[in-house]
Amino acid sequence: MTFINQCKYTVWPALVGNVYLSTTGFVLPSGQNSTLTVPVKWEGIILGRTLCTTDAITGNFSCVTADCNSGNIACHRYPSPPNTLVKFRLDFNGLDSYAVTFEDGFNLPVIVVPTSGSGSNCVSTGCAVDLNAVCPTELKVTRNEQVVACRNPCSGNRSLCEPSVYYKIIKTACPQAYFTSLHDYQTMNFSCSNPADYNIVFCPTPARLDQLLRLSHQFSVVRC
Repeated sequence: MTFINQCKYTVWPALVGNVYLSTTGFVLPSGQNSTLTVPVKWEGIILGRTLCTTDAITGNFSCVTADCNSGNIACHRYPSPPNTLVKFRLDFNGLDSYAVTFEDGFNLPVIVVPTSGSGSNCVSTGCAVDLNAVCPTELKVTRNEQVVACRNPCSGNRSLCEPSVYYKIIKTACPQAYFTSLHDYQTMNFSCSNPADYNIVFCPTPARLDQLLRLSHQFSVVRC
């Protein structure tokens, strides 16, 4: 997997899965890329942490979004939401399956681009839109008055949530991203023949937000 940072800021990618990797977290400055080899049968999640710092006194490493609560740049625990997640399941019956999901909210745009492999569903997926720009007030996570993440509007049992206006706008902006288990089964159907190589691109070329911004005042929060 090759990680590509097209954001205007540094991202700290992290990987948490069923097999311990030699590298579970690293720094990726703006405009740079890094390649990591994962086991053929690896299953897990990939995320991009943002606004990370190391305390000058304690040496504790932490991030404002997607913090792994490990105290260092390595990531051995499921991250603290909200954060955009990339899910991979490699070599299941000869196929790799993958998806970009907002189950735990959103913190930055990301897409998955297969660079090898084959199959009718072996195509790019994800979201190129910065949804923080249209996050409703009730769901915003801010730092120094800047929106840095957006929580998932569904709380409680997500399978009971009906699509809100927020859901509809997100699906308009990012139709391939997975949002709730009840409505988005089709967005989990991305797969390539194993083995395959992938680019994980943070902040890909953004889509236009004009229409979403005009509709942002219509957001509603789902209460489950």
